[in-house]
Amino acid sequence: MSDDAAKDLYAAKGFGQKFEYGTNPAVVVIDFSCGFTDPACALGSDLTKEVLATKRLLDAARAKGLLVVYTTIGFDTSGKDGALWLKKVPGLGALELGGPWIPIDPRLEPRDDEPVLLKKGASGFFGTNLASVLTAQKIDTVVLCGATTSGCIRATAVDLLQYGWPALVPRECVGDRAQAPHEANLFDIQAKYADVVSVEEAIGYVNSVPSR
Repeated sequence: MSDDAAKDLYAAKGFGQKFEYGTNPAVVVIDFSCGFTDPACALGSDLTKEVLATKRLLDAARAKGLLVVYTTIGFDTSGKDGALWLKKVPGLGALELGGPWIPIDPRLEPRDDEPVLLKKGASGFFGTNLASVLTAQKIDTVVLCGATTSGCIRATAVDLLQYGWPALVPRECVGDRAQAPHEANLFDIQAKYADVVSVEEAIGYVNSVPSR
């Protein structure tokens, strides 16, 4: 089945409806840590374009005073806190706490008042207090960026839907190690879990909300 035929099939069955967005969004940046954005790391790939697109979005969000939250993945030297994930993907062991791959990519210019949540699973919500952070700040919409599209972005998009936060995923602001899983998961996210939009549309939305 061609891509166009698949889109027509899903549309005919009522998938992919657009959310209504709120007036107090947050930008959640999943795992744009050095370990994922630097190809020198075994887990990483060159996500320069995606990082720079996300920086444009962050600049707009910061100008509005919006909440920005990051996640990063890290494990202790024993690897036991990785549970089964490190058995399935042993390369994750490179993400050792205190090592060079844990910090957020400096090209995003993370600020001291932008929290970084440590996670040990795929979803930004699993084992973290992300839901509490968003709830405490009365967030009503999430703009979701980061890596990887087929892994942690998809998992977080599913949980955003299940927790009740409408989400936008700017396609230029998410990346993966290969194009096929990236595109397939963007298709599925758009159909079932979040609104996949252009970075320009996401920035336009951010610019339209009241300053905090």
